[in-house]
Amino acid sequence: MEEVKKRGCMEKARPFISVVLLQVGLAGMDILSKAVLNKGMSNYVLVVYRHAVATLVMAPFAFYFDKKVRPKMTLMIFFKIALLGLLEPVIDQNLYYLGMKYTTATFATAMYNVLPAITFVLAYIFGLERVKLRCMRSAGKVIGTLATVGGAMIMTIVKGPVLDLFWTKGASAPNTAGTDIHSAIKGAVLVTIGCFSYACFMILQAVTLRTFPAELSLTAWICLMGTVEGAVVALVMEKGNPGAWAIGWDAKLLTVTYSGIVCSGIGYYVGGIVMKTKGPVFVTAFSPLGMIIVAIMSTIIFSEQMYLGRVLGAVVICAGLYLVIWGKNKDYKYPSTPQIDGDSAQPSVELCRNGKDSVETV
Repeated sequence: MEEVKKRGCMEKARPFISVVLLQVGLAGMDILSKAVLNKGMSNYVLVVYRHAVATLVMAPFAFYFDKKVRPKMTLMIFFKIALLGLLEPVIDQNLYYLGMKYTTATFATAMYNVLPAITFVLAYIFGLERVKLRCMRSAGKVIGTLATVGGAMIMTIVKGPVLDLFWTKGASAPNTAGTDIHSAIKGAVLVTIGCFSYACFMILQAVTLRTFPAELSLTAWICLMGTVEGAVVALVMEKGNPGAWAIGWDAKLLTVTYSGIVCSGIGYYVGGIVMKTKGPVFVTAFSPLGMIIVAIMSTIIFSEQMYLGRVLGAVVICAGLYLVIWGKNKDYKYPSTPQIDGDSAQPSVELCRNGKDSVETV
């Protein structure tokens, strides 16, 4: 009996542990990426190399472990995969890196917290999320969504006094120079558009897993298409600059390898696994953890200044985000994200029907 209880607890905790570890990995990527971008590495080339590494690493695992579950490739599935490779690897990542160039790693990561709100809205539009405004939990999700966007706007517009952290005292002037309002707005717009692209990627990935329920193979295909499509963009944007493709045994190689394996390869795979049981909103709901990790590491490594406005905006974002999580957690006993077998994905219990907090079977 004890063994069964422990196993049940581990099964319940596994999605939470997975997304938390994923955020830790993404935070490391933000720090490494900011370092090489500051040294002049092209973000377009970084995207190509990153997904080339991910493809080489994930393809053998997909070929061996997905033999029995990989369905036949159709034109529609290939079109969805090609679109997935464009939405996240190419559009989202390039815009995110460009936004980071204009601002800081902390700012770009904090702005990315609008991702759960955008994903929530898209999930509602495509029928993957339920909203009943007369219910407290649904109102919490809506208010939380608005608060998340409002917090992002506070971080962009409100600066406030510099917070003197003991590890940033005595830093050199170039490192402590703040980001001007024009660069902050430009970076915020780029990151927000990237967030929308990534939210579309999450929704499309959830839909694609219905007809292509092979997570490893889907990950390998996304990375391959991201490499090909990203290479086309990079060749156009870096035309006449062959030196942009140079890479050696340095921080660039470390960044490419780390981000390719951890953030693209393992990240897409873990996201797909969790998404099948918890939904796309759940997967994107833990981004504030990455923001906290990046904020702390950036002030230590890059001596970035921390402003009161960014802290207040981050608090509003976190509060809004966890209102969304609270509302979603109260929604169903079981997740409503579509799974392979269709009926198993539907909630067995629905709360608050006809505006009352009662429990009725569906």
